[in-house]
Amino acid sequence: MTQETGGFAALGLHPNILAALTAVGYEEPSPIQSQAIPVILAGHDMIGQAQTGTGKTAAFALPLLSKIDPAKREPQVLILAPTRELALQVATAFETYSKQMPGVNVVAVYGGAPMGPQLKAIRQGAQVIVATPGRLVDHLRRDEKVLSTIQHLVLDEADEMLKLGFMDDLEIIFEAMPESRQSVLFSATLPHSIRAIAEKHLREPQHVKIAAKTQTVSRIEQAHLMIHADQKINAVTRLLEVEDFDALIAFVRTKQATLDLAAALEAKGYKAAALNGDIAQNQRERVIDSLKDGRLDIVVATDVAARGIDVPRITHVFNVDMPYDPESYVHRIGRTGRAGREGRALLLVTPRERRMLQVIERVTGQKVGEVKLPNAQQVLDARIKKLTSSLAPLVADAEASHGDLLDRLTADIGCSPRALAAALLKKATNGQALDLASVEREQPLVPSVGAPRERRERDGERSGERGEYRERRAPLPLTEGRVRCRTALGTRDGIAAKNLLGAILNEGGLAREAIGRIQIRETFSLVELPEDGLDRLLGKLKDTRVAGKALKLRRYRED
Repeated sequence: MTQETGGFAALGLHPNILAALTAVGYEEPSPIQSQAIPVILAGHDMIGQAQTGTGKTAAFALPLLSKIDPAKREPQVLILAPTRELALQVATAFETYSKQMPGVNVVAVYGGAPMGPQLKAIRQGAQVIVATPGRLVDHLRRDEKVLSTIQHLVLDEADEMLKLGFMDDLEIIFEAMPESRQSVLFSATLPHSIRAIAEKHLREPQHVKIAAKTQTVSRIEQAHLMIHADQKINAVTRLLEVEDFDALIAFVRTKQATLDLAAALEAKGYKAAALNGDIAQNQRERVIDSLKDGRLDIVVATDVAARGIDVPRITHVFNVDMPYDPESYVHRIGRTGRAGREGRALLLVTPRERRMLQVIERVTGQKVGEVKLPNAQQVLDARIKKLTSSLAPLVADAEASHGDLLDRLTADIGCSPRALAAALLKKATNGQALDLASVEREQPLVPSVGAPRERRERDGERSGERGEYRERRAPLPLTEGRVRCRTALGTRDGIAAKNLLGAILNEGGLAREAIGRIQIRETFSLVELPEDGLDRLLGKLKDTRVAGKALKLRRYRED
């Protein structure tokens, strides 16, 4: 039994599940987990009354994963969720908890996505199905035996399911499963309609009820920023420009993300280091000591690696990746605001994570206000303020100690004191942009996720099956002698820069150095090609296909 998962091990969970819990930093089960896991492991039907944010997903996911037989390539567990967002969230949790269980596969089944791949994943033996009722009924109409091997059923947020009008769909789903299955129902409230379902479809269910505790985090100012996932590093570096921090912890989900973000921050001149589960204990201690004494200002960490950090000079916590649950969020931001000091916590939220933000607000009992990404003027003002602060203490005795040297240098160089001061400023700021036009060129981020619809339609690219608008980053400045061309192929088509480069080199007969920058976006890509002979080149490429799709390069008109 490990120290980290001692409380969970006592519940009788599978050793591989315990290993996964250690990896994500879970230490002790929440009240709903402590009560529900033994009941579900014992095979009883159960009614769980608990609010979102109490850890109920793990309360049913952990015991059901412990009961799965990975050798059986057939659906064994069905989780029904009222919305696509919750289904994706639950599926992600199952994938996280089953990382140490080879052969276990999870499929999310929801409307708005192609049915073919979903049905194929089920038929190929995904043991866990997480589904919305409406889409699952669509699959049953195609194949009525889809659920014939289900042994365990969970209705998550059953009251919400009924509010959305899924009662008839639920009856169809119940009829398609074996009567011998184990059934578990979770609901924040138990109105008459929910009790009627339980009486009809559950067998002598045991009841578990947990009241959600409101968690408060005093002295910590909380805010969130809506951002797309591929903009996170850029957003963090811009936020750091304007945040007045002493020391900071940035939380991410994966070991690789700690390395990527720490490297990006170091490249920007910050004193940053990564902290993850692969780092040896003696190195971890050195990182924490460096954070305490000021040799480091930023640590990029996973939840498990940050356990036990208590550094009073930490003024800020950046939640770069959304935590798995509200308890983890409270635990993270508690790293600041210590020793009676004020603290500030910033949370980056992607469009699909809006629901978890609402859960965090409900569980903590506090509103997490929204902030916008700093604009170029704010970045410039912050840079000048920092420069002023660093120079102000030096001015008092500078003339007395270095006045003679100033006279000699201006004489030797043959310049005015103003020109020499400007040159020294340029050297001291290491080429950092300190005028508005230069800062604007550095800051290509686009309208925020929450921009008004008409603005998004004007400035964005429409994408995705739900008609969401994604931000359009400004194209990079053109290289002289080249023209920018556009193709409708992007990351959603499985396209990478090397694919476009190879196709153009092979079909166009160009030398590698003739092709400039290639910018891959979600719904399109931009390629810099030689202006001389462009029409002839595009003619050669008119029938070219990449990843099975027509390239169709066209000159890009920049309005």
